Amino acid sequence: MARPRVHLTRVAPASPRASRRAERHPSRARRIASASASASASSSPSLLFATSAALEHVQLGHPESNARVPAILDALEAGALTPAARPGEVLEITDVVPATKKALERVHAKNYCNGLELLCATRAPTNLDTAPTYCTPSSFQDVMLGVGAATRLVDEVIDRAKETKEKAPSAFGLIRPPGHHAVPRGAMGFCLVGTAAAAARHAQLRGHKKVLIFDYDVHHGNGTNDIFRDDDSVLFISTHEDGSYPGTGKITDMGEGDGLGATINIPLPPGSGDKAVLSALEEIVVPAAARFQPDFIIVSAGYDAHWRDPLAGLTFRTGTYHRLCTKLKELANEMCGGKIVFLLEGGYDLVGLSEGVADSFRALLGDASTDVGEIPGLRDEPDDKVRNVLTEVKAMHQV
Repeated sequence: MARPRVHLTRVAPASPRASRRAERHPSRARRIASASASASASSSPSLLFATSAALEHVQLGHPESNARVPAILDALEAGALTPAARPGEVLEITDVVPATKKALERVHAKNYCNGLELLCATRAPTNLDTAPTYCTPSSFQDVMLGVGAATRLVDEVIDRAKETKEKAPSAFGLIRPPGHHAVPRGAMGFCLVGTAAAAARHAQLRGHKKVLIFDYDVHHGNGTNDIFRDDDSVLFISTHEDGSYPGTGKITDMGEGDGLGATINIPLPPGSGDKAVLSALEEIVVPAAARFQPDFIIVSAGYDAHWRDPLAGLTFRTGTYHRLCTKLKELANEMCGGKIVFLLEGGYDLVGLSEGVADSFRALLGDASTDVGEIPGLRDEPDDKVRNVLTEVKAMHQV
């Protein structure tokens, strides 16, 4: 069956609409702050989140727009998934501070970190590659705040795990720009710095030496892959669309040196959807994690595998993300006391993105998915091709 066609809405620079959505009304801000304070008094919120919307990081017509995080916040409010609607269950971490340069230098070359800061200060706005990956005068401060939000969530999960006899709360970073394409010495694919990689290194500094990073973005997380290529303390697993940007992530890329076998790439055929990714999770991710025994889990949470997304060709449903997040939280509960942090990556259709993140929140809160029924026009999955890929990956990695 043909894949439904979706037209991408273009967003103007420094969109007033996005700014209004992010800073809705003073009364709403007071409600959220009050609810966050109430949740702080609770001993065990189920879900923490932090926001770094980077509203001034924007380029005319670019899909990685400043409307993305505000659209998610609107969906959370509409779905009663905010601290105001779920006091004691949902806690927003609002006092986030920017990361230090040292946090970036743990995953990127020092010269690149210094060069990016100088470029944003002196030559922005400009494009850094043909994707295009762009930067604005605010971009360096934006990524520093994003990494600060990610590492703060790691700290919160670790610290709260020590304070409760129950499993640690889950955490979700509503952060942009995305990060998983940024390579050790440069920007790439809309990404300026490796936020998930920096969060993993921070978890290790906090004593959690073995970190699993699972990336379900539609595009291969080549930057994260390369940062940990020869490192056996980080198990990197990626499901992504075979043949899509940036063309990396082949089954044969298993890492190298000490890290050989600690990189697992699962390139799914175009048209793959719910059944394919859940099979990959159950048959490869779970047994590989059981063998690795992580102390902490980071998820590069991309929502561009949604069937509505215009930049690729997988067919995840909104409910796919609910099922993924439910199983990943179960995995964290079993392996590492529930310590798991989700960090936003891609997702460029605002409806698919916001619905997917909202359903992820529902999963982490134990609520049912709102995605039910058939979707007219959604193509059948290429089951035979998927099975061939999964069989080859399992044979290569002996899982």
